[in-house]
Amino acid sequence: MTRPAGSWQERWWRRFYLDRPGWLDGTTRFHALITQHVERREPRARILEIGPGPDNPTSRHLASLGELHGIDPDPAIRDNAALTSAHVLDETGRYPFDDDAFDACVSDYVLEHVAEPLLHLREVERVLAPGGVYAFRTPNRWHPISLVAAATPHWFHEQVANRLRGLPGDAHDPYPTVYRLNSRRAITRAAAQAGLAVSELQLIEPDPSYGASSRGLFLAFMAYERVVNSTALLAGMRVNILGVLHKPSSA
Repeated sequence: MTRPAGSWQERWWRRFYLDRPGWLDGTTRFHALITQHVERREPRARILEIGPGPDNPTSRHLASLGELHGIDPDPAIRDNAALTSAHVLDETGRYPFDDDAFDACVSDYVLEHVAEPLLHLREVERVLAPGGVYAFRTPNRWHPISLVAAATPHWFHEQVANRLRGLPGDAHDPYPTVYRLNSRRAITRAAAQAGLAVSELQLIEPDPSYGASSRGLFLAFMAYERVVNSTALLAGMRVNILGVLHKPSSA
């Protein structure tokens, strides 16, 4: 959510979230999860970021943990200064890397765009070294925002998604979404088929990023956040999945 200094968004975000004891935003929580699983790799880890685009905070965080490489279907990946190497994914979906090449793979808001989940996870499994991990953040298929996104055409997303998040006019248009790997059940099933094991799957509901366009939306999404975070029974309705899969170590 964009929070210009002095704006109501900045004031409300500080009042209702930043000043709450113990509160952490979703990106901080995701980066902590990555660090927990990647930092222990010795010597300096080789990391593949899947879908980094031209720039993002996760790329910069990963570059501080190891030697970072990237692959993305968008040629704009070549502008990502955090990457040691940038590769454009071709239409086959195959990664141009040797088997067992990386200690970790990471993707941030990518799984919702993956049209062939099993191919994606099998390529992740192939390029991971034994004992390597795949960490990701992705929308939960059963959150209201995702349900609306799945039920509406892409032109609608292009018209409203960036506006709801309060992004500037020059922000990249949203990519098409398919939501084929966006529930705990779908992830667990596909991971098993690809030879990966689930280390953890967390569901989180941080600050209401889609409420940046108006005070009314902010309050509505904040009320939703308070409700689904009030009990573990409602965890399945939280907005994001933070996950870690691992490739079993060889005998």
